[in-house]
Amino acid sequence: MVALRLDQVEMPGGRVVEREVVEHHGAVAVTAVDDAGNVVLIHQYRHPIGQRLLELPAGLLDVPEEDPLEAARRELAEETGLAARDWAVLVDVALSPGFTDESLRVYLARGLSEIDRPDPENEEADLELVRMPVAEAVRAALAGEIVNATAVAGLLALSAVTAGNLPVRPADAPWPGQPTRLLRRQAARRSEG
Repeated sequence: MVALRLDQVEMPGGRVVEREVVEHHGAVAVTAVDDAGNVVLIHQYRHPIGQRLLELPAGLLDVPEEDPLEAARRELAEETGLAARDWAVLVDVALSPGFTDESLRVYLARGLSEIDRPDPENEEADLELVRMPVAEAVRAALAGEIVNATAVAGLLALSAVTAGNLPVRPADAPWPGQPTRLLRRQAARRSEG
């Protein structure tokens, strides 16, 4: 899921220093909004912090050659049993660029319909779907009740787009910050072995 590399980086003035970089696959998330104006959240347990969080449906980009939009569609189906007719890019986020290349693309999905949900496993077996009015979800994020960084970014971006009648990017918009180094190296290793 992650790897650590050590880079030699030339600083202004010519001095060379070492920097550790946590390589990550990257991830996608979905801000799914139903026809009633509710955002679809999931409530699930997160072991590293020992509590259940309200989150957007999301997942890693850890399948070789999988398009990020297809990954988002897959995650929405697996975690919520929903499909969406309309997709757009809501926001791209470099999650902690001081030490990792992890980047996240948050999609906006509308025109939701129910589909058969695959049998959930692990954490997904325990998740609960929550539909919440967008304004209430934004209030919860600003009040510290929704603390998952992905959810906060997606909800605030949705609020800004909606309030300012701002355009969103096409679902297939370029993603220059998408991390691919780790997945490419893992794929090369698999093809050698």
